[in-house]
Amino acid sequence: MMYTVDEIFSSFFEEKKSTFLSFLSPIDDMESLHVTLKNEHPKAAHIVWAKRYFNEFRQIVENNSDDGEPKGTSGPPVLNVMRGYELVEVGLLIVRYFGGIKLGTGGLVRAYGRSAKEVIAGASLVPFVFKELLTCKTIYSLVPRFEHYVMHHDLQVKERLFESDGVVWRFELSEAQKQAFLHFALAFERDGFSLL
Repeated sequence: MMYTVDEIFSSFFEEKKSTFLSFLSPIDDMESLHVTLKNEHPKAAHIVWAKRYFNEFRQIVENNSDDGEPKGTSGPPVLNVMRGYELVEVGLLIVRYFGGIKLGTGGLVRAYGRSAKEVIAGASLVPFVFKELLTCKTIYSLVPRFEHYVMHHDLQVKERLFESDGVVWRFELSEAQKQAFLHFALAFERDGFSLL
């Protein structure tokens, strides 16, 4: 089973006076987090990162950066830890402050790997489920019924647009949620429900 995270988690680790600040984030937050970390830690020696996410064909895409550390000593070990935990749709960034003692290539590999493991161990991992967007519209008299369904089935409403003739709903649903929702909603087709 694959896992992901819904929020950003962080941890701190020290090795021979070098400090490693690790951040595990949802893939959608990774770029802004990277910018924030660069601004907040201008004196950091390196900000190493790795990420795993799905492309539009539901294939896993992986990427990483050593950010100036010796090639292969930081980004790839972090990515390997992420693979081991079967993490997807996440990014992992590690801010390193150099403490004056060189760790050597083996020491760097171990330190970055341990940093990645520690932030993952402290994170609340959630099972990853593919979700797709579904857009539909209801007339206003149906809104209370649909709000009741959404609340009792814990559906994720991405957006609601109130128009003159009804409400446009955008949901992010798993396959099982989609089938159950359509079973409920299509019964109201004659009463003012439509898929968009």
